[in-house]
Amino acid sequence: MPLSAAAEPPPRGVRALAQPAHVPLTHPVVFHEDFAINPVPDGHRFPMPKDVLLHRRLTDLGLARRTFTPEYPQADTLCLAHTPEYVEQFLSGSISQQAMRQIGLAWSPELRQRTLIGVGSAVLAARLALQFGCAVMCNGGTHHAHPGHGSGWCIFNDLAVAARSVQRDTGLERCLFVDLDVHQGDGTAAIFHGDRSVFTLSIHCADQTFPHRLQHSDMDVALPSGTTDEQYMQTLRMVLPKLLASVRPQLVLYNAGVDVHAEDSLGLMHLTNDGILERDRFVFEACGAAGAPVAAAIGGGYQQDHTHIVERHVLLHRAAAEYFPQLSAACSLAGRAAAVAAAEGPVTMH
Repeated sequence: MPLSAAAEPPPRGVRALAQPAHVPLTHPVVFHEDFAINPVPDGHRFPMPKDVLLHRRLTDLGLARRTFTPEYPQADTLCLAHTPEYVEQFLSGSISQQAMRQIGLAWSPELRQRTLIGVGSAVLAARLALQFGCAVMCNGGTHHAHPGHGSGWCIFNDLAVAARSVQRDTGLERCLFVDLDVHQGDGTAAIFHGDRSVFTLSIHCADQTFPHRLQHSDMDVALPSGTTDEQYMQTLRMVLPKLLASVRPQLVLYNAGVDVHAEDSLGLMHLTNDGILERDRFVFEACGAAGAPVAAAIGGGYQQDHTHIVERHVLLHRAAAEYFPQLSAACSLAGRAAAVAAAEGPVTMH
């Protein structure tokens, strides 16, 4: 995709794979074939290939019957969460080697393309969530990207751009970030510092060595190394419902990192697959009860064998499929009205 594609106007509708009429509607899944672009070298610790492997697995399981295809975002949309200078430098390739070393990746046209469609996925997921009550990406959760620089393999903060995009297009007044990745969402906290229209929650491991310098989220909950399923869920049950009641978000941006798993190569928590599934179910259940639409990114997950990571990310989609009817019913009226306002026409299946 040429660089000029980032400046093309958004379409009136969104492409989606057809679904047979006799199949009950399932949660919207966001995926693009360009996720197959892999600009990182073999053996790199950042498991970029997991995104396309996840969609293949979801297809095999019958969980991707309602797949929507995102578009490349405009540069001015990226600037809603990032400085124009940083956006221009990355898009043009003039970004310094030092800045790319901080990100941990080497600049290339392929990386630019892969980065842009990743952000477009988040923007579409937010719009779909407003219309249908829930949408889940096959990628994303780039929460270490700050306004003027990237970090930790994160170039642009996808969910932050998505939140600002729907605020611009729909006039949403209250968004809530629920970041349950094992690492603090430092970039997200920095982007929305002092922004009263966005509340940032980060529940992370206190003992992770990255990010090196933590930021102040609106609420940070730091759990110790070795946190188990039961301990984690006790904290989540205590925090999330009260926060949903006080913030009353019109959209929840959920980072469902699976690097909380006991076998993750970077995380220090001890959750199991059952615990991660229980966590994701609870997030969707609580948001549905609060009438808050959810746009979810898969977040972090690191292991040499990508098959294990993919199976953990499948859990998010299983939970979304299970709670989609509840979310769709609870969020239908206000959310769909906002989605229609976001474009000249509503998002539709083609």
